[in-house]
Amino acid sequence: MNSKTIFINIFRWFVLLFVQVFLLRNLSFYDLSTPFIYVLFILVLPFGIPNLLLFIIAFGTGLTLDSFYDTLGVHTTACVALAFVRILFISVSVNRDAFDEPEPSLGNMGFKWFSIYAILCIFVHHFVVFFLEAFKLSEFSYTLGRCVLSVIFTLFVVLLVEFIFHNRKSN
Repeated sequence: MNSKTIFINIFRWFVLLFVQVFLLRNLSFYDLSTPFIYVLFILVLPFGIPNLLLFIIAFGTGLTLDSFYDTLGVHTTACVALAFVRILFISVSVNRDAFDEPEPSLGNMGFKWFSIYAILCIFVHHFVVFFLEAFKLSEFSYTLGRCVLSVIFTLFVVLLVEFIFHNRKSN
């Protein structure tokens, strides 16, 4: 990674966490749907990032959010699970050696690939967040409903941000 990529990702981390903590923290629709835009940072990290560094970044991102949300490791666990799913999905769906694009963004990978990637990763993240928050199976359907509605809301916001800010691939 060059210094420009590192600077862009540090800036993206600060902006997404700032928006999450100070704008979206109290945005909830009837306590059923909560957007977590900060997952976009982990989703669009470059392909070439080492797995250990990805886990450390995910851990630090989740720990930072846990300190603001006062959730005792819920977001940390969810971010590490998201990083794990990201590694698995990219290793199965992308040949890194023959790939010259720097990051898995909407402009680089296309709508279909990025949508499937985002839905899977966001669902795993939200599933871990909401089931660790509830921590009981007696409210399974309610918690799963919250998870699905939040995935839809977060996916909408992530795709909106990607449509607005993605770099278009030059043909």
